[in-house]
Amino acid sequence: MRRQLACVAAVLGVLAAGCGVGSTGPVRAGAPASGLRDPQSTSHYAHLYFVSPYGLQSVTREVDSAATPQQALDLLLKGPDAAERARGLITEVPPIHGRLIARVDDGGVDLRLPVPVARTTGGGGLGLSQIICTAANARVADGRQPPDVDVRVYEEGYGTPWTVRCNAAGNVVPVSAPSPSREAPR
Repeated sequence: MRRQLACVAAVLGVLAAGCGVGSTGPVRAGAPASGLRDPQSTSHYAHLYFVSPYGLQSVTREVDSAATPQQALDLLLKGPDAAERARGLITEVPPIHGRLIARVDDGGVDLRLPVPVARTTGGGGLGLSQIICTAANARVADGRQPPDVDVRVYEEGYGTPWTVRCNAAGNVVPVSAPSPSREAPR
């Protein structure tokens, strides 16, 4: 019986030692990880939202300094660049005659549309979501990050704003009823 136990122990020892892990050390298996920003990097990026076949998609563009909401919207209005178009990205922001005005205020963004929402891509749609999510993802003075950035939208012809946020999926979500105490930005 002792002999049988010794044999079983020896067999188990051999099996445990040969579990398939070699002694060769690390082996190269493709390109190094990419896509994450080095915390020590001094590069700055603007986050713009364009339309893909699956809805809104965020893209980043390198810029000289942290982009304000106004700077990010100015880039958005130029549309997707050649590489973004090659990936199938488009814009549904209509040619806006007049200027989108975005100002950081009170931990959020005051966004003034030069036209009523009904005139931006058939009542809002993805074009309006592109504008709101791009503004919400720009640098806000107190350091808030989406989805905690309120975007107060002022439409041409209306005095009271409506407040929305852009969530992580790129969806625009209402926050509250219009606040009658806020004046439209000029």
